[in-house]
Amino acid sequence: MKISNAEFVISAVKGSQYPGDGLPEVALIGRSNAGKSSLINTLVNRRHLAKTSSEPGKTRTINFYRINNGFYLVDLPGFGYANVPFEEKKAWERMIGEYLEERESLCGVLIILDPRRDPGESEDHLYRWVESLDVRAITVFTKTDKLSKNRLSSRVASIKKAVHMDSPVLFSSLTGEGRIQLLKKIQELIGSTACPGV
Repeated sequence: MKISNAEFVISAVKGSQYPGDGLPEVALIGRSNAGKSSLINTLVNRRHLAKTSSEPGKTRTINFYRINNGFYLVDLPGFGYANVPFEEKKAWERMIGEYLEERESLCGVLIILDPRRDPGESEDHLYRWVESLDVRAITVFTKTDKLSKNRLSSRVASIKKAVHMDSPVLFSSLTGEGRIQLLKKIQELIGSTACPGV
């Protein structure tokens, strides 16, 4: 897949605000500060399309990015480290739940993990949740440049024992590692006969 056009469309907090053109959607979900925004920017080869921040929990809405006028990358709020009030976190969970459970255009989910961090109950719940919804999931390990090859291999093996997942994509926004592989995976998702509108 070659990306020739990418644009931010809308930040939404409820279903009535989602785009209504019916294009296929691939959502990104993961802990705060796992690198979702940087991943989007690297995929589309635009430095500032998705806003990045060193402050965890910066994404507090569901952000829709239209790619090649043919599908959306949908950035969901991060979870885990955000220093926000409990009620606001619950509101995020409801917002994410509404999207994942009710969005008919959803073709798949990219679960974004930082291989330096051990998965916890939140990740285990997320994988089980996505599986229960019968939504295809692709695991992406970001920030792979921050570990040696041996250390990365060891961490990935350890995390795969803790959380059931298919073969993950190893991705670095710094070096571009994994970009082509992930684009191919996304193309498979939106081209699948199980994807709405295909």
